[in-house]
Amino acid sequence: MQPDCIFCKIISGELDGRVIYQDKLVTAFPDIHPAAPVHFLVVPNEHISSLNDMEEQHEKLLGHLLFVAKTIAKQEGVDEDGYRLIINTGPNAGQSVFHVHVHLIAGKLLPIQTR
Repeated sequence: MQPDCIFCKIISGELDGRVIYQDKLVTAFPDIHPAAPVHFLVVPNEHISSLNDMEEQHEKLLGHLLFVAKTIAKQEGVDEDGYRLIINTGPNAGQSVFHVHVHLIAGKLLPIQTR
């Protein structure tokens, strides 16, 4: 845990993040600036700054992040219509909190971005 990381504070319960899912590896909660009607973040409980900092030992954790995202999509009723999973890595990709996180976005038709 990093004491100045907002996600670490949500994971530990120090801040209320309206946690919708938590197990020994990951925590999920709504994004505070939703880009769609359904927008959740799935984060590892271990502080890892970015996808670039993940190592071979994190391989199962990364798979678990995606599995939990799929589970939340079903729980939220958006699994059939579709959802998008995004992992921003670095400032030029839009990463603003430096703790690995998967965005689950759904609930409307999402434009295809090709640039």
